[in-house]
Amino acid sequence: MGQDHSSTCPKVVLLGLDSAGKSTLLARLLTGQVMKTTPTIGFNVGTLDLDKNSSLTVWDVGGQKSMRPNWTHYLDDCKALVFVVDSSDAAQMPEAHKLLKKVLSDERLQGVPLMVLANKKDLPQAMTIQAVWNQLGLDSYSDRLREVQACSALQGLGLQQAFLSVNKMIRKS
Repeated sequence: MGQDHSSTCPKVVLLGLDSAGKSTLLARLLTGQVMKTTPTIGFNVGTLDLDKNSSLTVWDVGGQKSMRPNWTHYLDDCKALVFVVDSSDAAQMPEAHKLLKKVLSDERLQGVPLMVLANKKDLPQAMTIQAVWNQLGLDSYSDRLREVQACSALQGLGLQQAFLSVNKMIRKS
């Protein structure tokens, strides 16, 4: 068994609508493989070792409608929020925008860095980073560090870079 760093590692909360790819993304980061995932009831948690000096404890919280009221229970001690969107599903963006706004209004997230992962960039209809930024209204969160990165959980593209950026954002804030 690896050491338990969860008390020393910064806590990162992974949120987003159901089917955005949160669990696939976390499994890919932790194992390097694509795992068959099912909708998350509750949460998955794992420690992500970025390099020999940095690790993050990542909490992947279920995104179904019935789970969303519970999101607030995971925000204590959150050092960064990673919000995952399915960039190939433009129709979901208004709902994602509304949920992101609600989550970021929680006082425990005041000033906490935000990383939006535009997942499924490998699909032909994937939105651009700028489109995702605009659709989520990220200009209105100038009180915090924020970034959008495109990624593909299935292909493993952009994941490591995104979490290295999250780690840098945590150190800066």
